Amino acid sequence: MAEAEPLALTYIPEVILKKRKHKEESIALTRKNQLELGQHGGKKKKVDDIKRPEQLVREFRDKELDLIRMKQRTKRAKSALSIPNSKLLFVIRIHGKNDMHPKTRNILYKLRLTRIFHGVFLKATPGVLELLQKVEPYVTYGYPSVKNVSDLIYKKGYGKIDNKRVPLIDNNIIEQALGKHGIVCLEDIVHEVANAGPHFKEIVSFLGSFSLNRPKEGLLGKKASYKDGGDTGNRENQINDLINKMN
Repeated sequence: MAEAEPLALTYIPEVILKKRKHKEESIALTRKNQLELGQHGGKKKKVDDIKRPEQLVREFRDKELDLIRMKQRTKRAKSALSIPNSKLLFVIRIHGKNDMHPKTRNILYKLRLTRIFHGVFLKATPGVLELLQKVEPYVTYGYPSVKNVSDLIYKKGYGKIDNKRVPLIDNNIIEQALGKHGIVCLEDIVHEVANAGPHFKEIVSFLGSFSLNRPKEGLLGKKASYKDGGDTGNRENQINDLINKMN
């Protein structure tokens, strides 16, 4: 019986062989780097996240200083709290939390100012003014015009239903949430907020906070009072200029 002839080897072009070799070398180099830095660079990231002792000390001192200053502001005579010229305030958070004491953060959260450049409508009551005094370095506020109240609600307003933000594109949503208070449309909401009416609390709870744009101009980055050339505190009617830049 005749022996079978050997099969011819498949011809592979040299270009493909070079590509395979280059790919294998690239994979080997990548794997080597991963082993040196930890899988996917994890070890390097962890090292970067570790804070130096002096940094921790500095952050602790900044937060304690924030608490001390808050206590000093609250020791002011109650007469130092200026009587507002309006029942309605619009408050904007303008500073972050790098050197913020937890008590300061809790007050901001109580005012529903959980993020920088968030704004809320508040009634100008003695209790609210006292809270604003405590967190003054982080907020600015004033008396919004009826036009800005309307513009904010129409442009930035969202309702909260079942802890979900719902755009106010249908008056049926408003009637469903606030109809029992006689509020059935956006015009009713604007009127009630602008006049700080009897159902103001229910409406602002339904609306939540307003997410504003970062102003290109209008903020200097200073925690000094607005009347002293800074950014914070009561701007009175001048808050409307800032709203126009952020809405």
